[in-house]
Amino acid sequence: MTAAAGKIHIGIGGWVFEPWRGAFYPDGLPQKRELEYAASKLTSIEINGTYYGSQKPESFARWREETPADFVFALKGSRFCTNRRVLAEAGPSVEKFLSSGLTELKQKLGPINWQFMPTKRFDPDDFEAFLRLLPKELDGMTLRHAVEVRHDSFRSPDFIALLREYGVAAITSADADYTQIADVTAPFVYARIMGTKELEPKGYSEAGLDRWAKAAHAWARGSVPEGLDIVGPATKAGKRDVFLYVISGGKVRNPAAAMELIARTRV
Repeated sequence: MTAAAGKIHIGIGGWVFEPWRGAFYPDGLPQKRELEYAASKLTSIEINGTYYGSQKPESFARWREETPADFVFALKGSRFCTNRRVLAEAGPSVEKFLSSGLTELKQKLGPINWQFMPTKRFDPDDFEAFLRLLPKELDGMTLRHAVEVRHDSFRSPDFIALLREYGVAAITSADADYTQIADVTAPFVYARIMGTKELEPKGYSEAGLDRWAKAAHAWARGSVPEGLDIVGPATKAGKRDVFLYVISGGKVRNPAAAMELIARTRV
């Protein structure tokens, strides 16, 4: 990327998936070396385990040590923070999650994905109360927060204005039935693409791969890619770091799609 564009990080969700053994991981590779191998082929991974339960500081430190110096992890925030009727009451759960040792990732700590259920509706006051619970730094490290909302009630200019006020990214969900919000609302962009097909050797067709490579470049330059839905008014934006993850879909092909997108965005 040039100085006029941010850095593009591309990866997958998690690294433990049995069908990847032989398809992505070499035959005979010990499971304990799968993260090391995945990190040698990708530039980022979204950690899923943090959504389902607490991790130990020692685990975060080990993941940091097993990956290259320029590797970055995104984390999914705990479901106990987001899967609740009243978000304003999530303070203790947010504090517990943030104190679980994630800063042991140090410079490899990327954005946190706070994912909401498809049934969760937009309540402006309650959602703002949740955003107030998200600190901008922890242990002297800057935190980057992103929200993944899946109900059409969030397709509101008021929601976009709220995210911009707090510097929180709206996660762009694409190639799926989930609500799509591609507005740029933070100093970085977070996207999750879910359209891989198992019959496609590279996960996506050539046209699909070209589309997402171009989208990543557009985001990195500060613009919104063509063909994506925005809700609020457009805003002028400078360069932004991009975090793009190939998720769900024909999952066995997700590493292949991520690697191909890395190759296409490096030129």
